[in-house]
Amino acid sequence: MSRAQQDALSRTALGVFRLNGQFLAVSERLAEPAGLTAAWWQVLGAVLREPLPVSGIARAMGITRQSVQRVADLLVREGLAAYEPNPAHRRAKLLAPTEAGHAAVRRIDPGHAELAAELLRELGGQEAFDETVRVLERLSAALEAVSARHEGRGADTEPPTRG
Repeated sequence: MSRAQQDALSRTALGVFRLNGQFLAVSERLAEPAGLTAAWWQVLGAVLREPLPVSGIARAMGITRQSVQRVADLLVREGLAAYEPNPAHRRAKLLAPTEAGHAAVRRIDPGHAELAAELLRELGGQEAFDETVRVLERLSAALEAVSARHEGRGADTEPPTRG
């Protein structure tokens, strides 16, 4: 790997870490008036369209199942979500938002829409915003592919050589 490649990887990682912090901060601000945290909003948002098992939410969000389980249990305790039977797996219940959970997320919508409009203007329009999304999705898919290849090798295996 060349120094330029390593620098590009480092700059990418630092940029993503910074973006993560920025998104978490703005998400906390948007979620607070609805009585949610960013983590609660994130988990509720994952199940708005259809109930999912905790493991499915974790995979979609790229975080640990244990983290999602902790938040899911809090959402259930607060009456914002409920566990439902899972026809595909008796023990892995599905998490679904309650009406109170849907209402909480709806209270976030105006601030969410305002932020989206501001970002659209700052990025220079819908086409630029869409391109930003495509690049981030492409980066995520590439990192997932690289990680999958490394996981398939095992810890004791040497990297393949080029011939």
